[in-house]
Amino acid sequence: MRQQNTSLEAHGFESPTTESSFSSSISSSSSATDRRLKALARHLVDSSPVMDSHSQNPNDTVSPSPTSSAFHADSVFAHLVRAPEDPILGVTVAYNKDPSPIKLNLGVGAYRTEEGKPLVLNVVRQAEQQLVNDRSRVKEYLPIVGLAEYNKLSAKLILGADSPAIQENRVTTVQCLSGTGSLRVGGEFLARHYHQLTIYIPLPTWGNHPKVFTLAGLSVKTYRYYDPATRGLDFQGLLEDLGSAPSGAIVLLHACAHNPTGVDPTIQQWEQIRQLMRSKALLPFFDSAYQGFASGSLDADAQPVRMFVADGGECLVAQSYAKNMGLYGERVGALSIVCKSADVASRVESQLKLVIRPMYSSPPIHGASIVATILKDRNLYTEWTIELKAMADRIISMRQQLFDALRARGTPGDWSHIIKQIGMFTFTGLNSEQVAFMTREYHIYMTSDGRISMAGLSSRTVPHLADAIHAAVTSFA
Repeated sequence: MRQQNTSLEAHGFESPTTESSFSSSISSSSSATDRRLKALARHLVDSSPVMDSHSQNPNDTVSPSPTSSAFHADSVFAHLVRAPEDPILGVTVAYNKDPSPIKLNLGVGAYRTEEGKPLVLNVVRQAEQQLVNDRSRVKEYLPIVGLAEYNKLSAKLILGADSPAIQENRVTTVQCLSGTGSLRVGGEFLARHYHQLTIYIPLPTWGNHPKVFTLAGLSVKTYRYYDPATRGLDFQGLLEDLGSAPSGAIVLLHACAHNPTGVDPTIQQWEQIRQLMRSKALLPFFDSAYQGFASGSLDADAQPVRMFVADGGECLVAQSYAKNMGLYGERVGALSIVCKSADVASRVESQLKLVIRPMYSSPPIHGASIVATILKDRNLYTEWTIELKAMADRIISMRQQLFDALRARGTPGDWSHIIKQIGMFTFTGLNSEQVAFMTREYHIYMTSDGRISMAGLSSRTVPHLADAIHAAVTSFA
């Protein structure tokens, strides 16, 4: 084991009673079972002691449970305070409580059809039907690292089928619980085996990022990313902050469709970021939650990741199929770690198993099987890309419609950022006072930072949102 850890260090990674069932007839039950039933009944009705029907002694009664008095005592958890709602999921909680017929939920990032309904892709239905029809399928546990075929196909999807890293077996991929689980496993692995425990995340970023990495054992710092003045990228601030980061620090990068701003670097800016990070030996950790969902092209959305892999350096990539296959509730994700050699990749995988085993033991089989079925079948894959582009195009259309509606109303300000930003979310620039006004007066729900999910809009609801934004901006300048 020591030999294994020494080699890891060279690559920047440091080592590290079954109860009987009741019988069908009460008359044939044992005396012990009868007493348990009567004791249960006594607790339920809070009556006086019940006489054991099998006892000849009238004083032979069932004794009270020694813990029965605890039912009337304070809970051992009575000291707990009520935790606040999650700032994102709490939006839906508030929305669900609103009886208004015009209410609109633009909080949670989940795709909706033009009719405002959740969408299950046709290709997913087909894949599921194939799985159901296959009578040879079983429900056995997957290995700790997950479904092997799924892992191989996921790595090819994000890195490219012709990736030298894959061809040289320098990539280890493990199936995880969607993007969040992939980030958490990667974070815990780094906290155990990497020499730098600081991770830099963009400001702002997805609200779960700092919590995931802090609980994984890393120290979280931020680098400048969004410029409120331009509602675009603060590229100079980004370069300055990463330039002053300590050598070897971990840097979280949104692969595409930055959440919550929808602001992405250009390819030229990505190249500058790559050169700076490699010059300082900063370790890239990509969060790829929207591949294909941002531009409609799987390859275009993966380009920043592939740029970092092509230079031969190491990096981590977390993937999710929640958005691009609509498999939100299936919790399907993957963590890939690109290493310097096949030998290191193999040992990295062995350590990832030690992270996963006590966390959730092994991942679920159904969602990964759906993804693998689609990715390995040429016809299903082609149909998926068509459906995926349709979702991306609808969101792009919603951006244009909202921009046109605000311009038609003469809403003060420059709203071109709505069509410049990309992906599921738009960072509107609305402040918390304006957001509260829109919720109160127009029953429109969004996070307090002004982020809206474009996927929750439709041609029917765009005018309502435009009216609300216009009123909020003119009322609270």
